[in-house]
Amino acid sequence: MGPTVSESIFANAKVHLSVKKRLKRRFPNSALGKGDEGAWVAKMKNEEALEVVAEACKEVSYTMGIDIKPCLDIAASELFDDGSYHYKEGELDDEGQIEFVIHLIENYGLYLVEDPLDQEDFEGYAELTKAVGDSCIIVGDDLFVTNPNRLEKGIRMGAANAVLIKPNQVGTLTKTIKTIKLAQENGYKTIVSHRSGETMDCLISHLAVAFGCHAIKTGAVGGERTVKLNELIRIEEGLMELEG
Repeated sequence: MGPTVSESIFANAKVHLSVKKRLKRRFPNSALGKGDEGAWVAKMKNEEALEVVAEACKEVSYTMGIDIKPCLDIAASELFDDGSYHYKEGELDDEGQIEFVIHLIENYGLYLVEDPLDQEDFEGYAELTKAVGDSCIIVGDDLFVTNPNRLEKGIRMGAANAVLIKPNQVGTLTKTIKTIKLAQENGYKTIVSHRSGETMDCLISHLAVAFGCHAIKTGAVGGERTVKLNELIRIEEGLMELEG
């Protein structure tokens, strides 16, 4: 994280551009595409792609003097079926998935992993958090769905150490604020997030600042994403004027 919001935002954008350059060098005769959330698309194996992102983070860390580490949203519930996690390379059981996630964290220096296990596997989350929670942020999105009742269960079990906050996921600002406060009172980090198919509204930027959240998840590119980042810069400039 950079010393200011602005520097962090620009560093994030530089990592995005560095990934593009690296993919162009690796696939000189292929057209690069983008997914619906702005990420680059290339024909690579999972860990190959993660390696490219990790290398880009190291490059930008060096040039900007900011410590940048990769984060990963596994969305494991999308891979889970009939008791196993399904990858192109094969299947993993619960213990295998936990070992795989630990391997990714240790090998690529991950700062944060979101949804590493199925959304109902509170026990698995607790086991993973106990193993790596001191060195990596384990985020529950599908696990908690911004729901204070599910978060209470996770807190009791020691499942994850952070919660993704999506106001339109839980449906009301009242429950959103209740979930944020519950998390912060119990030492869980809070990360306010956009949704897929997001609008140009920038409310979540104000929520993240107002409640002193650990981070905001809103991507590096795309109008509906950069509008949140631009609002954060405006908020930062306003606060600096007040302090100055």
